[in-house]
Amino acid sequence: QVQLVESGGGLVQAGGSLRLSCAASGRTFSGYAMGWFRQAPGKERKFVAAISRTGGTTYYADSVKGRFTISRDNAKNTVYLQMNSLKPEDTAVYYCGASTWVSMSLPLYNDWGQGTQVTVSS
Repeated sequence: QVQLVESGGGLVQAGGSLRLSCAASGRTFSGYAMGWFRQAPGKERKFVAAISRTGGTTYYADSVKGRFTISRDNAKNTVYLQMNSLKPEDTAVYYCGASTWVSMSLPLYNDWGQGTQVTVSS
């Protein structure tokens, strides 16, 4: 098990940028693939981006390709989501999760943070 805490959310104008961070506790962070999901009001949680254990493989939802970048620093036990060219439809609570294998599939993520709110105004 790993405990995760997201940070970096906030209010930003359309076209702006934010960088989210997810800090993990414990000594086994490098053994997990990591992912970001988001949940808008009244909607189900959806995949955003994922990264393999070493950072060599990344996946992105079509809606964020070219705008978002996922990365990780295993020495700091932290995964990041750089979000550029933000749109109002990016507004959601963003969650990071840990999985055994890099995946776009929500059921494969067993540990979650509490989430951080991202609001993009027009």
